Amino acid sequence: MKTACRCLAVAAALCLAPFAASAQEEATSPISWNITGVSDYMFRGVSQTDENPTGQAGLTYTSPVGVYAGVWGSGVDFGNGSPDFEVDYFVGYNVDFSENVNFDVMLNRYTYPGASELAYNELITKTSFAKNYNVTVAYTNDVWNSGTDGWYYAVGGEWPLPNDFAITANVGRSTFEHGLAKDYTDFNIGVSRAIGMVNVGLGFYGTDGNGRDNSGKLADNRVVLTVSVGK
Repeated sequence: MKTACRCLAVAAALCLAPFAASAQEEATSPISWNITGVSDYMFRGVSQTDENPTGQAGLTYTSPVGVYAGVWGSGVDFGNGSPDFEVDYFVGYNVDFSENVNFDVMLNRYTYPGASELAYNELITKTSFAKNYNVTVAYTNDVWNSGTDGWYYAVGGEWPLPNDFAITANVGRSTFEHGLAKDYTDFNIGVSRAIGMVNVGLGFYGTDGNGRDNSGKLADNRVVLTVSVGK
């Protein structure tokens, strides 16, 4: 009986080995992806879809040394005519300085098919520390392809809750040279829940008076629903 049990155990292990190897390969896959639906595409407190819902998707390859590259796209609506889409191409590097400090630097190229005059580059750094907090600093010398410098500074955090819930919060400040637009502050706070590969979030977004002066109703306070799937 013991011999039979051992034979059954060995046979089961051999049968399960390919699945275990596949799971391990999947867990360490360098490819990550996401598909998202949003009730409004918000970028630094301003609607990019004229307050309408849209779909988004992204794909990233990350090398074993932390260098990564990818592409991300979303629907947009800036009024009559093009563009209808935003497609971002990015390359970056992510490294752990210690158990509690992670640093990420990324060069992002914002492009808008059918409206190449809007394309520009931005260098974005994000430092995460103490597991729950992060600081972002971003710079471009050509914001909105205007030939003007722009900076973005933000602090944020994410705090896990029981039953796979989490709370997130962020406050950011956009500044512009040569009076291109008024410097303004944006903020958001939200709650989300992970359900397997699916994440559902509800967030409250807004800007200060300068943000509303720049963008009108597109920068008004609003609630945004996000549903994403990916790994």
